[in-house]
Amino acid sequence: MSMNDDIQLDASRVKVRGRGTMAATGVGGLGLIGAIVYFFLTGQVPDSLVTSGRQPAGNQTSLIETCKTGEDANKNTECWMVATAESLDAYWGGALPSAAGAAYKKPDFVLFSGSTSTACGTASSQTGPFYCPADKAVYLDVGFFKELQSRYGATNSRLAQAYIVAHEFGHSIQDQTGILSKVNHKDTGPSGSLVRSELQADCLAGVWLHNASKTVDPESGKKFLVPPTREELKTAIDAAAAVGDDHIYESAGMEANQESFTHGSSAKRTEWLMKGYEGGKFESCDTWSAPAP
Repeated sequence: MSMNDDIQLDASRVKVRGRGTMAATGVGGLGLIGAIVYFFLTGQVPDSLVTSGRQPAGNQTSLIETCKTGEDANKNTECWMVATAESLDAYWGGALPSAAGAAYKKPDFVLFSGSTSTACGTASSQTGPFYCPADKAVYLDVGFFKELQSRYGATNSRLAQAYIVAHEFGHSIQDQTGILSKVNHKDTGPSGSLVRSELQADCLAGVWLHNASKTVDPESGKKFLVPPTREELKTAIDAAAAVGDDHIYESAGMEANQESFTHGSSAKRTEWLMKGYEGGKFESCDTWSAPAP
């Protein structure tokens, strides 16, 4: 999957922060699952994952100098993040008011390396990308994409990366439309509100993907994305499956406990991603009315 070479990027759309100091004890297996469960039960990132220390500034100037066109996005992961964010902004800016009666507000999008402070606690690559409602921002360590491939077996493709970002922007959409207020952070399990929220975010990512190759960059007048091939689409589906609760447990050598699910099974995550992709509308993503989403 690729961006059209001629689209124009505004790299200031994305904030860059430098590398923080990681704690000596890493997180893997049970620790990673525990961190994920803890975050969704409390809304806070476990402080034990990282040290608090001073964080050097990121290189925002370098991003602005490097990321100017769609051609740059196709060559550079950080530029791809800029282009993906701008595509999401353009789509939801037009679609959300008519679909949900809410004006779209761009969430902050922060790329960091190692660890960073957020209003939801200290984030690290071990906790994965997430949306923080307290400061209306999406946080992502681009090193997570390699983790997704090495630990969970997903293909680290551009479309898989875009799906991850679009999922987190989906949580911002939920926040802006009041849907996040339905989430009880203790309501786990396949039919719990946590899983319904995550599956809806997957679906909203699919809605954006359906429309991304039709959405026009306002600066260049060109459409953002070249339509994905079936093979490229499969990499996004595989990424959704890779972050299913059952697959995460299995990757850690553990038996999946459905009652502790916070994101949904691999099968359900891919199912709702495709519902959004095939339906192409916000209305395609009502996980809340389904008896068992």
